[in-house]
Amino acid sequence: MSHNYSDLIKVFNQTFLETYNTELVLGGDEPIYLPADEDHQHHRIIFARGYFASALHEIAHWCIAGPKRRLLEDYGYWYEPDGRTAEVQAEFEKVEIKPQAVEWILSASCGFRFLVSCDNLNGNCEPDRAGFTEQVREQVLTYLEQRTPERAKILSDALREHYQVAPLCPESFTEPATNKEYSYDPAI
Repeated sequence: MSHNYSDLIKVFNQTFLETYNTELVLGGDEPIYLPADEDHQHHRIIFARGYFASALHEIAHWCIAGPKRRLLEDYGYWYEPDGRTAEVQAEFEKVEIKPQAVEWILSASCGFRFLVSCDNLNGNCEPDRAGFTEQVREQVLTYLEQRTPERAKILSDALREHYQVAPLCPESFTEPATNKEYSYDPAI
């Protein structure tokens, strides 16, 4: 299956440009969310370098952000750059569980492989990728069994229609027996 960022832009913008005055935009080196201003009539989710995964990640943050946060640059969230200590990394992972769970749902809706982002390549500690992945997976299951955030659900449905992916079910978010990476298996 082909995953071209221009398809993602098209589906997102058809789904949310009018209803939420928000557009998905290809950017440069760094992703950012910018609210509408005097020079831009639309809120903009700008993803990095044409990476499909970057677009899904930035969209996931937008799906979680409330109405007040969507009026702030980068939703008013703090960001500690690469090179985090173990304590700061733990805080980073705590706030990333929900957006990365939404990202996993959106990735599965596209038939696209999801990998958690610990985002600490040059840190003073080695992130527990398997443990973090399990926390994200548990949040995915909670969303699917209880209630997926509204905008994430709307986009998931639109992406599944575009990519012809069957409805998502909790049993499909599994740990393959061969390794510690988790995946979405639509055959389950």
